[in-house]
Amino acid sequence: MAKTLSDIKQALDLHLGQRLTLKANGGRRKTVERSGVLTETYPSVFIVELDQEENSLERVSYSYADVLTETVQLKFF
Repeated sequence: MAKTLSDIKQALDLHLGQRLTLKANGGRRKTVERSGVLTETYPSVFIVELDQEENSLERVSYSYADVLTETVQLKFF
């Protein structure tokens, strides 16, 4: 993706409302894969509304630093 936090935020702003799949580090060598819609971006974090039939959580939030360090990987449809 982009190289700075502001570049990542600007890139995600262009994808608001789009479906995505995210792959996140779940800790202790676990990887979590979820799908949903990018609903909001804030100065420090972005929010993904998850598909209810697949996940017990309604939404998750991650920081742009998570994308920069590749702790979270996003793939848009």
